[in-house]
Amino acid sequence: MPQISQIAATYASQIFWLLITFGLLYFGIGKLMVPRVQGVMDLRESKIAQDLASAESARIAADTTEAAWNADMDAARAAAQAEVAAAKARATAAAEAQLRSADADLAERVAHHDVAVANAKAAAMVNVQTIATEAAQELVQRLAGVTVPTEAANEAVRRQLNHG
Repeated sequence: MPQISQIAATYASQIFWLLITFGLLYFGIGKLMVPRVQGVMDLRESKIAQDLASAESARIAADTTEAAWNADMDAARAAAQAEVAAAKARATAAAEAQLRSADADLAERVAHHDVAVANAKAAAMVNVQTIATEAAQELVQRLAGVTVPTEAANEAVRRQLNHG
C-alpha cells in the first residue's frame, strides 16, 4: 500500500504544522481572549456584589420604613380607640342626661296629674256630699213628709261619710 509508505514522509510535516497551529491558538486564546473573558467575569462579579449590597441596603431601609409605618399605625389605632371610647362616653353621658331630663319631666307631669286627680277627687267628694244631701232631703220628704233643713241634712251626710 502506497498510502502507508507516504505516512512517514508527511508525518513529520503534519506534526510540525499541528504544533505551530496549536501554539498560535494557545497563545492567541491565552493572551488575547482569556484576559478579556476574565475581565468580563470580574466585572460581572463586582456588579453582582454591588447589586447585592444595594439590595441589602434597600431591604434595611424598607425594614426601617415598615417599622416606622407600624409604629404610626399603632399610634393611629390607639388614637382611634381613644376617640371611640370618648365618643361612647359622650354618647352615654348625653343619653343619661336625656333620660334624667325625661324622668324629671315625667315626674313633674305625674305630680301635676296627681294634684289634678286630688282636686278632681275633692271636687267629686263635694259633689257626692251635695248630691247625697239633696237625695237625703228628698227621701225624707217623700217618706216622712217632713222637710229637713239643708244644714241638718248636710251635717248628717258628712257624719255618715266620715264615719263609714
